[in-house]
Amino acid sequence: MGTLTNFLLFSFVVGTAQSKVIFKPDNPYVRVEVHHRAVLKCCFTSTGQGEHTWIKRTAKTVENVTASDRVAIGKESGISTCGSITFERVQLKDSGLYQCVLGKAVFSHGTYLQVFKYLEKTINIEESTKNKILMAEGILLLLCVLVPSCTLLLKSKRLNQLEKKKVKKEEENIYQGLNLDECWSTYDQIERSQAHGPYQDVGNVKEEEEQIQLEKP
Repeated sequence: MGTLTNFLLFSFVVGTAQSKVIFKPDNPYVRVEVHHRAVLKCCFTSTGQGEHTWIKRTAKTVENVTASDRVAIGKESGISTCGSITFERVQLKDSGLYQCVLGKAVFSHGTYLQVFKYLEKTINIEESTKNKILMAEGILLLLCVLVPSCTLLLKSKRLNQLEKKKVKKEEENIYQGLNLDECWSTYDQIERSQAHGPYQDVGNVKEEEEQIQLEKP
């Protein structure tokens, strides 16, 4: 019974102690260029001691933040207490999540500081040079479009000419294979058969046979 009573009393005391600290909303994210000034703040109200410390969390480590030549830790008291960290010249290694710690178990939501560095220009080009480069690129692009088109047109024209020559040659070959004497003899036979007609009299046939026999030597 005594053990249960002590446990309840301990839980009540811890809950009361934690309920006396109220953190105000933190700025969740601050992005600063390298070598510039950065200020992080943490404000809270507490009926107990207002002493706090700062910690920095990274993906691999958790470390306490202490004052140095380029890092100042401050505190402002009033209706609420505000702690601050001021980086005069931030470095890339300063990136991380910064939290206030009251006692040993009360942490603020924290502010993530990101330090970035702009990419430096490797080539310093004047505006006139840029315009010339853009003009040259435009001309090259135009040539890339026109040259293939002209090539296709010339190729198509050449194919058409070859096709015409081929058809003309085939026509010449057809006329060269004909024998004109045979054509004329065949034409005479057709004309003669049309002149006599499809039917002949028996008398006419006999007369033709007698004429043929008389013509023989």
